[in-house]
Amino acid sequence: MIKSINDCTVLNNGLEMPWLGFGVFQIDDGAEVEKAVKKALEVGYRSIDTAAVYGNEKGVGKAIRESGVPRDEIFLTTKVWNDDLRKKRVMAAFVESLDRLDTDYVDLYLVHWPVENCYLEAWSEMEKIYRSGRAKAIGLSNFMVHHLEDVLGRCEIKPAVNQVEFHPQLVQPGLLKFCREHQIQLEAWSPLIKGQVTEIRVIRELAEKYGKSPAQITLRWHLQHQVVTIPKSSKPHRIAENAQFFDFEISQTDMALLDSLDEGKRVGPDPNNFNF
Repeated sequence: MIKSINDCTVLNNGLEMPWLGFGVFQIDDGAEVEKAVKKALEVGYRSIDTAAVYGNEKGVGKAIRESGVPRDEIFLTTKVWNDDLRKKRVMAAFVESLDRLDTDYVDLYLVHWPVENCYLEAWSEMEKIYRSGRAKAIGLSNFMVHHLEDVLGRCEIKPAVNQVEFHPQLVQPGLLKFCREHQIQLEAWSPLIKGQVTEIRVIRELAEKYGKSPAQITLRWHLQHQVVTIPKSSKPHRIAENAQFFDFEISQTDMALLDSLDEGKRVGPDPNNFNF
């Protein structure tokens, strides 16, 4: 049982990654993201997830520097954007992200989307970044099974992580099984369905049963599926609340009830059909 915000999964290269992280998608650069990241670090998060396209790497880097938490205690993730894949400038984009974050390395660097005819070549550049030591692990984001099979068939270094949309209404059991079988850690973005978990009757009822919030029930569900989760909020009380679900466990019966909510519903783009 995962019992603490400090508990970690061990990636396929031996690197430890916290089960709970803090996401900063759609949090404005500057004061807003700085305040949010500092609050997250203050209440115990030690994993921060950003991306070049979020436009807030500078604020994230500043917050980390000013937080008082040593850099080597923070697991920092960022991602290379699609335009840089198409322009074959993965290495240049990575260096630019390091500069904005004002750090010598990131803990995890991800290919943000499986851009057709680009991601295999990009992965070769990702491997060079990993070998340089400036990314402690490399991985993918929004890759479905067939994309993963492409990469695994050509790679020299296996992806450590696959970050995808994953929540009770989009369980993707086949993808989860494939990643487990190939020692790729699945990580969930939009774990709270953009706040919609509060509107789902079954989740509300379980929250009442366990004396927890709908968000806490949902995040606990992720961890019991051994999926890393990165909830996002800019509200201090939500940031704190979203980290307080390590003191209970959902029964197997109730886990199955939550799994039954799966309807293949996406709140984000389809990795097999996106146009950006």
